[in-house]
Amino acid sequence: MTPEEIEALFTRESGEFLFARWGRPIVPIVFGVEDETLSTVKGAFEAVVTLAGHRMAETDPELGANCMIFFFRDWQELLDVPDLDRLIPELAPLVGRLVEADANQYRIFRFEDDGAIRAAFVFLRMDTQLSKIPAETLALSQVVQTILLWSDTAFRTQSPLAVAGETTILRPDIAALIRAAYDPVLPGSAQDASHALRLFARLEPLQ
Repeated sequence: MTPEEIEALFTRESGEFLFARWGRPIVPIVFGVEDETLSTVKGAFEAVVTLAGHRMAETDPELGANCMIFFFRDWQELLDVPDLDRLIPELAPLVGRLVEADANQYRIFRFEDDGAIRAAFVFLRMDTQLSKIPAETLALSQVVQTILLWSDTAFRTQSPLAVAGETTILRPDIAALIRAAYDPVLPGSAQDASHALRLFARLEPLQ
């Protein structure tokens, strides 16, 4: 992976470079799934967080849970979730835009004062397309896309996952980049594209 490829993964469609990783232990909670799928999602979190060298916790002192994943069939269901409109300002207009776009997934991040990720909300509308994806693959994909603040175009043309035999795995280049991103020496966030060079410099010892 070249510095230019790394830079592109954190450069938004607007042209803005924006990198952020979690600053606090991740406390995920999952809504709308059976216990079997719940354990699959939490297993994906454990695997990716361990890869990153980051931490999980049982509770967040401020938020309780700081990474909420919602599985549902219709965007309108979000309007019935108690107090969600307090966590997501202007929830109703957002739902309207997502319905109009026929979207099947959406992620919202909240940030610390230093720009590191403070919380994340992941919404998955289980349409025909998402319902065909094995639970393990879907869970791993969503956790990978939540462990860092990737560009809104990062995985538009190529998935962060790869198929090895009959198993779906995290692409080795993306795995190495996640590990590099959580180097304790690096800041929790960056808005200068030169940060891609700092990430690149930490890739080689990992590969």
